[in-house]
Amino acid sequence: MMGRRSARHTEGQPGLRVLEGARVLVTRSPERAASLVAALRETGAEPLLLPLIDFERARDLHSLEVAFDALGAGAYSWLVISSVTTVQALEELAGERGATLSQWLPGTVQVATIGPATRRELESRGITVDLAPARLQSGGGLLDIWPQGQGSVFLPQADIADGRLAEGLESLGASVQAVTAYHTVDYPADPARSFTPDGGAGRQPRSAVLTASDAKAELAAGRLHAVVAASPSAARRIHAGLWPLGDCRFVAIGRSTAAEAERLGLPVAAVAEQPTTSGLVSALIEALVPGHSASPTPASENHAKDRT
Repeated sequence: MMGRRSARHTEGQPGLRVLEGARVLVTRSPERAASLVAALRETGAEPLLLPLIDFERARDLHSLEVAFDALGAGAYSWLVISSVTTVQALEELAGERGATLSQWLPGTVQVATIGPATRRELESRGITVDLAPARLQSGGGLLDIWPQGQGSVFLPQADIADGRLAEGLESLGASVQAVTAYHTVDYPADPARSFTPDGGAGRQPRSAVLTASDAKAELAAGRLHAVVAASPSAARRIHAGLWPLGDCRFVAIGRSTAAEAERLGLPVAAVAEQPTTSGLVSALIEALVPGHSASPTPASENHAKDRT
């Protein structure tokens, strides 16, 4: 069994190559999986990629542009951003107007976000984050700390975003303008509508990229130990294209993804406590090497959303 072999390999070396020999299917595109791929290799695992979802620019650009122009004119009290892809979408709009997103935001608007990667992305662009949950990094976590009332909110998000964040903000007295900023599509996105990948991702080590038929063959042969889903939409695609998983363990990045998997009848072996690279690695260790203590969280983290 994979877990017993790994435990023996790491005896006396806690946290080192604990997943030696594990073959892990990561259902993300190469540029978005780079951090997890590198972390898995440090544990001795072999990551294989099966990109399932990608992102395209909003099709209703008029609605997005009208709201974005209103944002620049100071019409909103708050800008709420829940993903790095949303930051990319807004930065492109600002660039079309001859500005950066930081320059476009008026001094009167406050910025709220959910996960650490989105916060880092904003701060790397010179944008101060005024509100972010520290404990529960989700829409519910943001609602828990949201100031009562707080005027008007611009909420650009994915086309399949969970509507509970907008509803929750309105229930707390905010006036919410929710607009589609991008679409979640099957991989690969139309090159004419896709976002430019993170330039740093290409410097990461390459991993094998499988087709769906490749992945099904690997599953049928029992050569995959775990599959990672980073969103409810990924869980749906795993169920539609790869089920049954056999002995392969399903690992979810967060509770929304786990809930969707369970709704579909996919047994969930582990759920990451935090939607980060180290959170996923710890969940994989929990699923494949029960009883092993995961390594401490590294200083540098990447966040993957758990909402679409």
